[in-house]
Amino acid sequence: MSDINLQEVHDYLVDVAKQAGRIVTAARPSTTAAGEKKNSVDLVTETDQATERLITDLVHQRYPHFEFMGEETYQPGDSLSPRPTLICDPVDGTTNLVHRYPYVSISLGLAIDRKPVVGVVYNPFTQTLFSAAKGIGSFLTDPSHDHVRLPLKDPEPLALDKALVAVEWGSDRAGHDYDIKVETFRNLCASPEEGGAMVHGIRSFGSAALNLCGVAAGHLDAYWEAGCWAWDVCAGWVILEEAGGQIVDANKGNWHPRIDERRYLAVRKGERQNAFIEELWSHVAGDLKVGI
Repeated sequence: MSDINLQEVHDYLVDVAKQAGRIVTAARPSTTAAGEKKNSVDLVTETDQATERLITDLVHQRYPHFEFMGEETYQPGDSLSPRPTLICDPVDGTTNLVHRYPYVSISLGLAIDRKPVVGVVYNPFTQTLFSAAKGIGSFLTDPSHDHVRLPLKDPEPLALDKALVAVEWGSDRAGHDYDIKVETFRNLCASPEEGGAMVHGIRSFGSAALNLCGVAAGHLDAYWEAGCWAWDVCAGWVILEEAGGQIVDANKGNWHPRIDERRYLAVRKGERQNAFIEELWSHVAGDLKVGI
């Protein structure tokens, strides 16, 4: 890692993300034209594939020694190398894209020794750029902010009954983990008289990368997720950590999840961070099996 200039990689990936964004905004996919990976809600489009090809080519031109893990070229059984690896989701929010809902991002993360060290998350529809490099900080640039350090405001103490929490339903809509998700969502929303946390609200936006950035910015207090992949979280992970946030396992008790463990709880910067995590864990309805 000592011979890799993280700021230089960061700056280059920002340029790559913006080039990729032009493909995404020019696309006109539809719900009928989208292909299916696993089922009717696990979608892929030609835009996903074309964008990943562009990103792969651009990164290998500049950094031919980087390994590459991308959503569209991943094969079951592929493992994350300790070598410098560009981890890419070319279109995080494909379902949003085909429905023309502009909560879509290009997520580019660099991992070294399986740890996220550079992250770039770019929404080309809103021209919103979140980015970070390890030890340098995390920043937001959009039409209203010019490279502003995250979080955007002084964080208030964390309290679950005052929290806005992001969750996602995922593409697996049956079985043990789906049942755990549904019951956990209920527990977070239910009144204290029903044993619930009665959070202010839960949100399902459809992009794990942007959800993590929302936590980093302080727009969201937490994001609880099971079933997404390393390319969904690598970039957002370092953006969140550099903003003072923390990622632990969605399952209770594991404070140091792997980047490819597929279960995550992200919490923003703020007093009572660990107590907040433990309180949210107390409302998780059981152990999730994904990633085990």
